[in-house]
Amino acid sequence: MEKKTNVILTFILAILFFSLIAAYTIEYGLGHKSCKLCIYQRVPYFFSILLVLNILLTKKYVKPSLLLLALISLCGSVLAFYHFGIEQDFFSESSVCKAQNLTNNLSKEEILKQLKENIVSCKDVSFRILGLSLATINIVISLVLSIVFLKLFKSVTIKISEKI
Repeated sequence: MEKKTNVILTFILAILFFSLIAAYTIEYGLGHKSCKLCIYQRVPYFFSILLVLNILLTKKYVKPSLLLLALISLCGSVLAFYHFGIEQDFFSESSVCKAQNLTNNLSKEEILKQLKENIVSCKDVSFRILGLSLATINIVISLVLSIVFLKLFKSVTIKISEKI
């Protein structure tokens, strides 16, 4: 693998770590509770970190990993776009986002437990950067990462020893 590719992947790894650290800082440090979709949008970042580390440390399965990274990032952008659509009322909130129903079948303890959970609606944007919601920023980051991973996939050449 070229040195240029290593530098790009190291930079991407830093972006991925920074994004997760920022998300957790906003949630726990600044007290902005995350909705369920915000939490789900972190999953592609975790998988991407693992795959990038695998590429950088083992230098094995580089091309398949880059292709998988592009797909993971694309899925992340679709999830972020769905969240953005809910925030903007393009889509209605799914059951994933809504608080659990407080029906008559629940005991007092179960109702109190659900009320304590204080589930945040996916429509509510409690934190913005330059007027943009984090879902909006995540769309851009994920799409850019997907394109970069695809370009790396096309440009990386595999040595005979790497195919095994």
